[in-house]
Amino acid sequence: MEKFYPQRDNGARMCGRYRLSRRKQIIEEYFDASGEEDWNPRYNIAPTQPVPVLRQHPKEPHKMFSLMRWGLILSWARDATGSAGMINARSETVATKLAFRDPLKIRRCLIPADGFYEWAKTGTIKQPFCFDVNDGELFAFAGLWDGWRDPGGQWGKSCTILTTTSNVVTSVVHDRMPVILRQDDYNVWLDPSMTNVDSICDLLKPYDPRQMRCYPVSSRINQVANDDEACSVPVRVAEEQPGLF
Repeated sequence: MEKFYPQRDNGARMCGRYRLSRRKQIIEEYFDASGEEDWNPRYNIAPTQPVPVLRQHPKEPHKMFSLMRWGLILSWARDATGSAGMINARSETVATKLAFRDPLKIRRCLIPADGFYEWAKTGTIKQPFCFDVNDGELFAFAGLWDGWRDPGGQWGKSCTILTTTSNVVTSVVHDRMPVILRQDDYNVWLDPSMTNVDSICDLLKPYDPRQMRCYPVSSRINQVANDDEACSVPVRVAEEQPGLF
């Protein structure tokens, strides 16, 4: 691939798109979970859309698969208009902010993925990049969820993805990255009996950069309506953006 010289994004909201290209059966087998709701592979998941979430059954050692709206709607919110601004929560302040304190203690979840996207300014153009783990294997973001009753009295569930400081792979594009949990920490993160906030927050660290890669992808990802495998295929930057260099 061509070399790229991105200008790192130090202020914009991050982790606003991601990929989960596995079928439900594969996700359930990988995470040892089950649920009634269905899922088809997605390559361009955007805020406010329904996304798969894995939770621990409160009374049984079993992971539950369900769909939730991406963008946390607080239980006391009057409507869902602010959820698009709640797709991420900073791990450094999650234990002290009113919106996240209770979910951190009792409503933690895994949000499965196999890639996520960030944009970097290269010259005058915003170039999208895909980040994945071990060449595209399944992983899980650390997430929080909450329940909310809409004005019509219907209950719904929503979620947010926790973020942390970048590692050396993601830092070339952004100074933040989503919290990707180690597989060994999945059960601890989901354990309803784990209420020690300090121990929970110890899990919210940058992921091992030796297991990650970054590559440029097509600007098709910029349009939410584009949701196919071509969105995450590696491209040559010079070909995708003529005249960039």
